[in-house]
Amino acid sequence: MVNTVMLVGRLTHDIELKKLDSGKNVSRISLAVNRSYKNAEGVYETDFIDCVLWDGIASNTCDYCKKGDVVGIRGRLQASYYEKDEIKHKVIEVVAEKITFLSQSHKAEEA
Repeated sequence: MVNTVMLVGRLTHDIELKKLDSGKNVSRISLAVNRSYKNAEGVYETDFIDCVLWDGIASNTCDYCKKGDVVGIRGRLQASYYEKDEIKHKVIEVVAEKITFLSQSHKAEEA
């Protein structure tokens, strides 16, 4: 079975790096991804996809990216569950396994 997701989109906010008690770094981001087709009004709609970045990926992205930057993410879908007010909720997010910085400012820095 295969669980692979590939996304290209813009960061919706500046990234905040958190250090857990275990010593691992984590960041949660939201990626704005345009759909590949127009709606009935002739406008491209946008999906906002929640992603989780761990350790080196999290710290590098925090160091080199900011709100509005374009990134590519390859990862996997992960479902988690929680209960609030006796109601069970399901959350699906992308766990990033690789990230590529695609904004022009990063290409100039890499050269």
